[in-house]
Amino acid sequence: MDLQSLNKQQREAALHTEGPLLILAGAGSGKTATMTQRIAYLIDQGISPYKPWSILALTFTNKAAGEMRQRVEKLVGSCPGMWIMTFHSMSLRILRENYEAAGYEKNFVVYDTVDQKALLKNIIKELNADTKIYPIQYVSAIISKEKEADRGPDEYIEREGETLKSKMIYKIYREYQRQLRKNNAMDFDDLLRNAYHVLRDNSEILEGYQRRFSYIMVDEYQDTNHIQYQIVKLMAQAHQNLCVVGDDDQCIYEWRGADIRNILDFEKDFPQAKVIKLEQNYRSSGNILAAAHSVIRNNRGRKSKRLWTEQEAGHKIVYARLSNDKEEASYIAREIQLLEGPSRGYDDFAILYRTNAQSRLFEDALRQARIPYQILSGFSFYERKETKDMISYMRLVANPRDEMAFIRVINEPKRGIGEKTVEKLRTLAGVRGQSLLDVISDDEVVEGLPAKARDSVKQMAEIINLCRDEQSNLTISDIYDNLLIRTGYMKSLEEQNTQEAEARIENLLDFKSFIFDFESEKKASGEEATLQEFLEKVATDGDADKYESESGKVTLMTLHSAKGLEFPVVFMPGMEDGLFPSHRSMDSMDKMEEERRLCYVGMTRAKERLFLTGAEYRVLYGNGSFTRESEFMRELEPSILDSDGDMIYTPKRNSGGLGVNTGSMDGFAAPAYKPYERQDKKITYDPLQYAKRIVKENAGMGDDDFKPGDEVSHSKFGRGMVIESDQKTVTVMFDGEGRKKLAKGIARLKKL
Repeated sequence: MDLQSLNKQQREAALHTEGPLLILAGAGSGKTATMTQRIAYLIDQGISPYKPWSILALTFTNKAAGEMRQRVEKLVGSCPGMWIMTFHSMSLRILRENYEAAGYEKNFVVYDTVDQKALLKNIIKELNADTKIYPIQYVSAIISKEKEADRGPDEYIEREGETLKSKMIYKIYREYQRQLRKNNAMDFDDLLRNAYHVLRDNSEILEGYQRRFSYIMVDEYQDTNHIQYQIVKLMAQAHQNLCVVGDDDQCIYEWRGADIRNILDFEKDFPQAKVIKLEQNYRSSGNILAAAHSVIRNNRGRKSKRLWTEQEAGHKIVYARLSNDKEEASYIAREIQLLEGPSRGYDDFAILYRTNAQSRLFEDALRQARIPYQILSGFSFYERKETKDMISYMRLVANPRDEMAFIRVINEPKRGIGEKTVEKLRTLAGVRGQSLLDVISDDEVVEGLPAKARDSVKQMAEIINLCRDEQSNLTISDIYDNLLIRTGYMKSLEEQNTQEAEARIENLLDFKSFIFDFESEKKASGEEATLQEFLEKVATDGDADKYESESGKVTLMTLHSAKGLEFPVVFMPGMEDGLFPSHRSMDSMDKMEEERRLCYVGMTRAKERLFLTGAEYRVLYGNGSFTRESEFMRELEPSILDSDGDMIYTPKRNSGGLGVNTGSMDGFAAPAYKPYERQDKKITYDPLQYAKRIVKENAGMGDDDFKPGDEVSHSKFGRGMVIESDQKTVTVMFDGEGRKKLAKGIARLKKL
């Protein structure tokens, strides 16, 4: 074995084979090379001669496991019997070998997500639970969370207490587990939980695996959850030859069950543990590492370490605070055009943002500049399901005969309309010579639908027809708000109460920003913004990116998705309080530390250049507001920022902070930053919750009781006075538009 390719600390880790070992591997420090060399050394040097089956290496993805095996076999040849696999694969193998101890038959099956949801759907129906209160996604997320914490139905109800809601979830959870057993099936969470119970409750089985696996290695240890931690701890008890590799500074998946305490408390669990820090970075230049460290050092819950590199300091960090979010996107597109050239292709650039909702403006700016791009770990803004659903609703308002749009949304949200029912409606529409929307607008037809579908289908038809009839009296934003709320689409997502559903809501509210921009541009040019024109713009702008280039494409992705990747040039936009760090994290030390780790991960993706940007004014979720510079910007060392960039930086007198010339902003005049002791004014509202409230208020605004003489304001026609009002309409004399008769229930009128 030739270990000369490793540095001193890497070699030390590869050669340390006996006893517990914690390898704190910073970003870009060569942890994969260290792990594979360590495994190869165990096999090659007689520590585990000709017994590769005595080594167990655990990773989090099948891809990572496959790559590790290939690299090991390239060093020492074929290794039959060696377990290099994911936690779930290992658990499945243990359960196959010990199915009786788990209480299953030999041929048990594993249910995927689709199977799991289908079973839950049947159970919820059997228990007569209201699917609006107990949507499948919501219940599934709760059950998964309970299993990750090793809590069954009884532990759940004991911890939650007996409320109406918790009792129903308890019944669903209990019945779900009963039917899994009846079907000789497990879900993915059961694989881990059942394997843990087999090992915990059967000493002979546990001792067998302890004898077999003399050496255990775990990659990305900071991402392990409670059950994974317990499994590793049990299997390593006998030999204590456990090597875990990870970086507490890169623990960014706590919302998915990862427990940072597992890596922070490793030395408490294994008092004899040796700790080796891999701090030499092979990826980033000196200034990028200095920037990342100046942020992450403010976390209290971390192991002390600092990345360093033999590379030169390189370019300083550029921070540009633009006047608004559109300028921010244009600025980044311009910088990419300037930096791209013979030695740097488009695939050398990445734009890493905090939320998916931010991608739209960058897509627009890159498309306008004819720069090819790709969205990784997500769909293009225009291709996301929720965006397409709402566009289809709007298309039906503009063109009620749009059958494709109708079929897309008739069951979005779920209304109990199956394919057979849709075919019957299509047949009836053909016979009558009507559109599908016309057909479901007929009360007699609606009465013939399944009972569950009647009210929701009737409500859908009414709001689309109302928006269509009142089109000339409504802004595009008015139409959108009413469709989003009164079709039940927003409510169905809120009831799911999952991370995925919340992300979809963010995207829907950001689509409101897109509408807002379109209306603003039209107003500035003295034209009226029509729904038809807007839909034409969406159809042309929203076409999926078709650019092809030998030099590749700029990558757009979230910061969470970027972990494990690297790019020569990285842009991190949205460096503003409330966006990054997110509003939800700013009153919690633990959440704030996870946001800071996310910032650290983003910065350490950059190899040569790092650009941080923000906007003084941002339209977020359809609402515009002025912003403050991100708290993370106050933590950066002023000396590593580029004073020759687009913005000018001048240190404030008698201040440890950084002054930024922005024109309308005051810069950082507060004293030097101290963790969690913010001197500045606190953000008092959550932008996402505020946007939700505004949309709901707008959708219900036309329900007020207006009387003659009331002074009102209209979203499209401005100020006026009510002159007539009856059950269905309200007539207003507007200052600039004259007399208008508006439909109650949808008119965007506000009493003054």
